[in-house]
Amino acid sequence: MSSQPKIYNYKTLPGLVTRLRDDLNNSDFVLLYAYNGTGKTRISMAFKDKGKQLANSDTLYFNAFTEDLFYWDNDLDNDRDRTLKINSKSNFFNGFRELALEEKIFAYLERYAEFDFKVDYEKWQVVFSKNIKNPKFKTNTEEPEYIIQDNIKISRGEENIFIWCIFLVICELTIDGDEAYNWVKYIYIDDPISSLDDNNAIAVASDLVKILKKGVGKVKMILSSHHNLFFNVMCNELKKNNHKRYFLHKNGAEGHTLRATDDTPFFHHVALLSELKQAAESNKISTYHFNMLRSTLEKTATFFGFDDFSKCIHGINDEVLYARALNLLSHGKYSIYEPVEMGVDNKELFKNILYEFLGKYEFYLPEVLSEEIK
Repeated sequence: MSSQPKIYNYKTLPGLVTRLRDDLNNSDFVLLYAYNGTGKTRISMAFKDKGKQLANSDTLYFNAFTEDLFYWDNDLDNDRDRTLKINSKSNFFNGFRELALEEKIFAYLERYAEFDFKVDYEKWQVVFSKNIKNPKFKTNTEEPEYIIQDNIKISRGEENIFIWCIFLVICELTIDGDEAYNWVKYIYIDDPISSLDDNNAIAVASDLVKILKKGVGKVKMILSSHHNLFFNVMCNELKKNNHKRYFLHKNGAEGHTLRATDDTPFFHHVALLSELKQAAESNKISTYHFNMLRSTLEKTATFFGFDDFSKCIHGINDEVLYARALNLLSHGKYSIYEPVEMGVDNKELFKNILYEFLGKYEFYLPEVLSEEIK
């Protein structure tokens, strides 16, 4: 048997989507790990559109566009009655009114958040409330210690988790064979993690796994994510099920590469290091690469049980300087979508830290394809 990894190149999205759909003919799940900026959302939409081309809609999806089905009315005139509006025309909400799903949604929501909600099906809007400390409360008075604050606007992170809980309930209805969702053949989930700490990331993954295992034989699923911890939990929980697992990499302007990682579940960690090494060798180092390097050191520290990422570079030359640089230069909100090239001095500093780290731990770094397919 060949020890060479299985690598598949696709020049366009349709070819990649056809491959993913073919995989699901013989597998229950396809798991894709990919960095931000790879085009995961575009791929999920191309997968959904392929179903429409073949027959009718067959894909229930969760991605950035799902969040667009909800929008805020902030009551700018009175700044009082803030509501989250629902696009009731979407297939996403088939049977929503008749099924009255609030109780099921709240069963998930209370695990992640501390606010309540009520759905108005006539106006297709959601009103939120929260239990808050009563500013008028005093000991030995009739004033309650806590009061309910109505018509609040929840944070962006809370809004995301609320929408995610709705999606989980709809997945349950689909798997249970509810008539409103009998059109669903595939569930495609792209990056459900947003503004969550590690504990909640694990909780979200665990809740999703329970639903998906229940759906084996009823619906097929694709998951794509850039979140290391969430992806690892999904891999570990689904490893006994019939599945395909890939590292998805952008290859040129429109192309993509799929590398099978079934036998190397932590491939994406070393692939990230490989990309950092490529950036160093090409001298095309952007400010966001410091964020990526620190993230890699933090994950390595967690693996070895260290209490701080700086322990990963303990004992090397200039370790104090390097730790200080990683602290200072990795705190900016640098974006891979608008890369800013580092200055010459910082480039040299980045290379020194990276090469010292790689020299200390001697990771086996795979070749990550990135040249445009001819």
